[in-house]
Amino acid sequence: MERVDVVIIGAGPAGLTAGIYCGRAKVRTVVFEALSAGGQALMAGTIENYPGFPGGISGTELIDRFKRQLLELGVPLEEFVKVEAVEPKDDLFLIRTSKGQAESRALIIATGAQPARLGVPGEDRFVGQGVSFCATCDGFFFKDRRVAVVGGGDRAVEEALFLKNMAREVFLIHRRDRLRAQRILQERLFKSPNVKPLWNHVVSEIKGDETGVKALELLNTQSGSRTTLEVEGVFIAIGQQPSSEIFRGLVEMDPQGFIKTDARGNTSRPGIFAAGDVRAKELRQVSTAVGDGAIAAWSATQYLESS
Repeated sequence: MERVDVVIIGAGPAGLTAGIYCGRAKVRTVVFEALSAGGQALMAGTIENYPGFPGGISGTELIDRFKRQLLELGVPLEEFVKVEAVEPKDDLFLIRTSKGQAESRALIIATGAQPARLGVPGEDRFVGQGVSFCATCDGFFFKDRRVAVVGGGDRAVEEALFLKNMAREVFLIHRRDRLRAQRILQERLFKSPNVKPLWNHVVSEIKGDETGVKALELLNTQSGSRTTLEVEGVFIAIGQQPSSEIFRGLVEMDPQGFIKTDARGNTSRPGIFAAGDVRAKELRQVSTAVGDGAIAAWSATQYLESS
């Protein structure tokens, strides 16, 4: 059993930043990541609003820089190691993983969030066969085809803008009559001739056959009428669900499952801190995740010094 000062669960921008700050503070730290480092940042084509990179930087390259900096500080990064349970043990935390166990004096939760689902018939059936949550990952397969994007925030507009360069037609389906996305993104969207917003509509069913998605059944939120939209792909971008299930009962959460913290990243349980998209907050961006990670690491080192 490995014993360290800090265990960080999750290696997205928040977890990697926390690891960098802990490494610089010379506290024994290990970072566990269930998949590969990067989180949802890997799904971004070009990140345009991260300071210091005029013209933008790809999510893959940015994460690679974070990762290199972490490893240069000698902080172990255990990728493809799933944390299965966390248990308080006297003044320590016992972390059970798919690889073994570890004990730590402090814990930073940076497990992020996953794309929310529509919860409509056909969605689960056609994942990977026309239903996608990442245009950067899957857009190539829909060259010269008709596709739809569902959502009205930054992510949905960014997905539509990415797809417009390869798909024949892109339909942006939104339940309201206006978008929530940043104004600069909206301006780009409305200047794109092959992107067509469908206001006041929701997807009620995803239809297809053994070859994949063929159409969407849409419900008009104003009139209640139903129509069919023929598309071969649908990209869902309606928000996020926190990856926090294993921490239920351990720390306080909001009704959606996001972990509640104070301004210093402290959760309801002393010694446990949260950072990034898993934390209850208003804005979820790479830049805010980085800030969260730095604050959580600072708070964890302060906790270690006082305990």
